[in-house]
Amino acid sequence: MMTFRHIDHCSRHSIVGPAGRRIIVISATQQGATVVYTLANLYHDPPRIQHKPPVSKLGHPIFDGVKKSSMKAIITGITGQDGAYLAELLLEKGYTVYGTYRRTSSVNFWRIEELGIQNNPNLHLVEYDLTDLSASIRLLQTTGATEVYNLAAQSFVGVSFEQPLTTAEITGIGAVNLLEAIRIVNTKIRFYQASTSEMFGKVQAIPQVESTPFYPRSPYGVAKLYAHWMTINYRESYDIFATSGILFNHESPLRGREFVTRKITDSVAKIKLGLIESFELGNMDAKRDWGFAKEYVEGMWRMLQADEPDTFVLATNRTETVRDFVSMAFKATGVTIKWEGEAESEKGICADTGKVLVSVNPKFYRPTEVELLIGNPAKAKEVLGWEPKTNLEELCRMMVEADLRRNEKGFSF
Repeated sequence: MMTFRHIDHCSRHSIVGPAGRRIIVISATQQGATVVYTLANLYHDPPRIQHKPPVSKLGHPIFDGVKKSSMKAIITGITGQDGAYLAELLLEKGYTVYGTYRRTSSVNFWRIEELGIQNNPNLHLVEYDLTDLSASIRLLQTTGATEVYNLAAQSFVGVSFEQPLTTAEITGIGAVNLLEAIRIVNTKIRFYQASTSEMFGKVQAIPQVESTPFYPRSPYGVAKLYAHWMTINYRESYDIFATSGILFNHESPLRGREFVTRKITDSVAKIKLGLIESFELGNMDAKRDWGFAKEYVEGMWRMLQADEPDTFVLATNRTETVRDFVSMAFKATGVTIKWEGEAESEKGICADTGKVLVSVNPKFYRPTEVELLIGNPAKAKEVLGWEPKTNLEELCRMMVEADLRRNEKGFSF
């Protein structure tokens, strides 16, 4: 490894060398003298790269096994709700899927196991660091993927206030690493960026559409907005098929319990089964446009099959409060909730027994709350033929029933 000591100034540029290979030239000024180092840019000379190929969950090289489909897709963040549903969809359509996950102390594949796709021979699980550009380049080169769906992110809004730098690096810079890797490896690779309604934040228009001005209210929203604009920049600068999907909140039985909807349905199921007496929430007046995640991942796929790359809003054009969702969840178990009090004193009470089942705790409030989020998906319907089909009551009931089944068996992810 080369180490520069006592460097006063350092610059880097590249030139085209023999056989079209690019050469990195590093000029370093050391105590008044200029020293020039040249390094072959291995990104443009794939056969000479020395590395171990990404491996599957079972430890085998990802090229081993069954004959590969000509349709190959990378899904970053496959362990999440959207990643699992998207993998299921693409496998059904005949894709070979490379799903990436972060190295952690306890990698959890429960979602793909719950969908029953964990043993599909066309699904390959690859350990990958989104913050490493060289890892992104190797991933594209070794898989030969034609589509990349970037779903990986530090996606918890509350955590983003506690970890703004980590959120920026993973959620913002991580997307740019993939875009830059596409620019270097193959500009024909199609790229989907998972943007979010949190970018609208302090809303400037109701409902929100693709052209509505952004005003994010959290480090998460800001990081996503950076990735969103960089996606557009790479599209326009390098003619890359880079599409951004501004997805409003989308839920499912695969949602993590860190999110308010799943916290609600899991808690309601536990109350129904006598496992807990009550639970606490934050801002009951927060309003969201909630849809079914399984339908939204189809919208992602449709975006990459379109004739031209663009930006699309996926939403239901309906908004409800957290309070409304709580009432729906209890209704799915045959319980009617009446609400008393306001703000931090508000309580949800069982109409039949008078027991307090839900209360407000200020510790669950966000430092800054977004306002009325409601999206109009008219463009997606016109261009992609996509529209939501499952209403919120059906979705809520689906989630409660799934949590009842899990808790009856003694576990709940």
